[in-house]
Amino acid sequence: MTDLSRRSALGLSAAALAIAPAARAATVDAPHKALDRALTRIAFGSCANQAKDQPIWDAILDQKPDLFVFLGDNIYADTRDPKVMAAKYAALAAKPGFKRLRDTTPLIAIWDDHDFGENDAGGDYPMKAESRRQFCDFWGEPADSVRRTRDGVYAAYVFGPEGQRVQIILPDLRWNRTPLVEKTFKGGYKAWAISHGLSGKETPGPYDRIPDLDATMIGEPQWTWLETQLAQPADLRIFGSSLQVLADFAGWESWINYARDHQRLFDAIRRQRADRLICISGDTHYAEVSRLDTNVPYPIWDITSSGLTEVWPVTPPNALRVSPVLRERNFGMIEIDWRGAAPVATVTVHDEKGAVKITQVVETAGLKVS
Repeated sequence: MTDLSRRSALGLSAAALAIAPAARAATVDAPHKALDRALTRIAFGSCANQAKDQPIWDAILDQKPDLFVFLGDNIYADTRDPKVMAAKYAALAAKPGFKRLRDTTPLIAIWDDHDFGENDAGGDYPMKAESRRQFCDFWGEPADSVRRTRDGVYAAYVFGPEGQRVQIILPDLRWNRTPLVEKTFKGGYKAWAISHGLSGKETPGPYDRIPDLDATMIGEPQWTWLETQLAQPADLRIFGSSLQVLADFAGWESWINYARDHQRLFDAIRRQRADRLICISGDTHYAEVSRLDTNVPYPIWDITSSGLTEVWPVTPPNALRVSPVLRERNFGMIEIDWRGAAPVATVTVHDEKGAVKITQVVETAGLKVS
């Protein structure tokens, strides 16, 4: 069987077969017109309320990114009415700064709860098929895109030529997610959080670790897909999670609430020998950097940027935090230096005027499965 026939047998579209040679070296998962672009400047962010002013796009455009990664809550739909959801996507599309970004910069996106449909929603959200349709329509997925038919809108891309291949993996943490477990607070969570936060203490959210080991963030079909993607050749991997990957019991939604999936992710990285992987995440309405170097295949970094319009008033706990907490509107940047034997990623978080507030240099030569 020829390579063309093999890929046709896999159901890949003509558009997918026409992409860059470097991307053809890996399984074509999500075609994109910019796959042949060598990336050196990647911007990312999350949590953009379409009902608010969005001046931050000017600072993002000033950075001249090669790509922008939307990490979820790209609108605040919060509805079970398709017409309401469509109107909110239209409101984002009409934002002048967003429109300039869309006209000048390649974009990729994953959703989180608010653009999935409802606050903290999971697999039992009844409108998820309609949400998937509107998400795919808005972000320009072709009619034959696999994102329109499989169990969620997860996707993976490989940008750039051999020697500069950047794989970006965007898991879907909503479509198959089992229900959360809430803690009990005397007088209710809101009253407790206000009193706790006003005292200056770190203030966790209302959710707890889920004791059921069968509980999952992503479901078995997506786990099979993720294992396949982690096995693809890449010179730098970016795991773009809509929720924090590392934060240890902030009390809000995160990977740590699903103990089995949390460990399974690190095990998959180890078994597939997925070297040079860093995480970026959103959701929190504040920015920070986390690092884990115990019981993992190599040190794992998670750079959280949130939100583009949203700010959280208190600081949740996170023992893995290695940076200041930025409680301002913000976006992230990854600048990649390809000159050495392994790329060096300088990750920065900027305020809405473009000023750098957090800097983390990641030497990817040390991010290797031994």
